[in-house]
Amino acid sequence: MTSTDAGDRLARRRVDKFEERRRALADAALQTLAERGYARTSLRDIAQCSGSSLGVLHYYFRDKVELITYCVRRYKAQCVERYDAIAAHATDAEALLHDAGEGLAATLEQDALLHRLWYDLRSQALFEESFRLDVADIDASLERMIWRIVTASAELAGRAPRCTSGLAYAAFDGLFQQSLLRHLSGDADALDDLRAGTRALLTRLV
Repeated sequence: MTSTDAGDRLARRRVDKFEERRRALADAALQTLAERGYARTSLRDIAQCSGSSLGVLHYYFRDKVELITYCVRRYKAQCVERYDAIAAHATDAEALLHDAGEGLAATLEQDALLHRLWYDLRSQALFEESFRLDVADIDASLERMIWRIVTASAELAGRAPRCTSGLAYAAFDGLFQQSLLRHLSGDADALDDLRAGTRALLTRLV
């Protein structure tokens, strides 16, 4: 092994350790952000709740904007992976209708505060330009996720989608956001209505 190879490996190891620490800090901060929201949470609050010092957070993240976008990106990427499995493993159109509704209802019920944080971030992007590129990128990944479900449903039903990708995402996003608000408000029917709404939307879009 040459000295250059050894130096490259050491540099990669340092980058991996840095990124691993960023992920750990973000995971520790995520619940605090989800509970309090963007405006009511400072880096000092996150440091106190995560057991880290403010200096450590500043070393790994430039500011609160970078931290919150990193957190939300990580969580939404995990959501996309889980939901993509529904489209990949569907064997017939009826099963996909059922599994898509169950998948959305499950993530809403289990991670309501984290989804609330995403909508908080997206709302902040209307006022803070520093959020907009990240929000647009996350939105695009979610749109692609929904489109994979729509196209899989259409293929299994032997039809072509009757909408564009953007229209499908707008419809599902609106349904999910309204269901989230109802669920957070204590509406006992919110999850069942989300399941039924998902089935109805998919049926109409294909």
